Amino acid sequence: MATNQDAFRDYLQFEKKYSPHTLMAYCADISSFQSFSKVNYNQENIDHVDYNDIRNWIISLVDEGVTNGSVNRKMASLKAYYKFLLKIKQIPLSPLVKHKALKVSKNIQIPFSENEVDAVLNQMQNGSGFEEVRDKLIIDLFYTTGIRRAELIQLKIESVDLSNALIKVLGKRNKERLIPILPVVLGQFSLYLKERIGLSVIVDDDYFFLNKKGLKLNETFVYRLINTYFSTVSEKVKKSPHILRHTFATHLLNNGADLNSVKELLGHSSLASTQVYTHNSLAGLKSVHKDAHPRGRK
Repeated sequence: MATNQDAFRDYLQFEKKYSPHTLMAYCADISSFQSFSKVNYNQENIDHVDYNDIRNWIISLVDEGVTNGSVNRKMASLKAYYKFLLKIKQIPLSPLVKHKALKVSKNIQIPFSENEVDAVLNQMQNGSGFEEVRDKLIIDLFYTTGIRRAELIQLKIESVDLSNALIKVLGKRNKERLIPILPVVLGQFSLYLKERIGLSVIVDDDYFFLNKKGLKLNETFVYRLINTYFSTVSEKVKKSPHILRHTFATHLLNNGADLNSVKELLGHSSLASTQVYTHNSLAGLKSVHKDAHPRGRK
């Protein structure tokens, strides 16, 4: 017999069109609260709980060392579930209606400098063989398109249009967008495709990026790839695919790109999401302000 949680999962998958990763996270958070309720209150059905039960779970999570940001994500999952129950008229009021998110300190994510990116790409300039050619293209693609890690992994052969210098990316909530390929990177695509054809076996034929066994890449592999190469040129704490995406946006804004264009390239649904990158443009803005203002030159 289908439960409200089953219906919620279907709602997220088929109506909201959430990605499998997001779907899994929502369901895991709800199951986690369900387990807490069963152990502490002998109550497996969480459809009719009060806020005190949820508050006690929050306290338990914090005591276990779960960060405020992670707690807020779990609360967002629960809030979405109870909002759905309201929608289908299974409850009269959400137990989280007056809940306020925990305070989270904003960690500024420092992008790579242009010199750091150039240093990595220059090191790889004369690379040959399947893996080196692939790795350089992956770094180039992150830096020149701002593509997300999951988008890069899911990129299909049919979505790469070299004749028109475009890639079609399937982003969050299954939203498609077209991203231009810079002329400087086009040759790298052709070189990689030649190496890819030379693999002894190709298992996941639909996917553009493969490992040497012909299998689609996974998230851990891509993270380690970026971390390994950038560890040779940068002492920054975070060296990840997301920082390269961050670097893409920051360098565009530093060089005069308008916020709306960067928003479209990144695949953000609102400008608010893109504005988190603008703080890194302040250094350039301060320099312009100082050099251009009469008082700044004194």
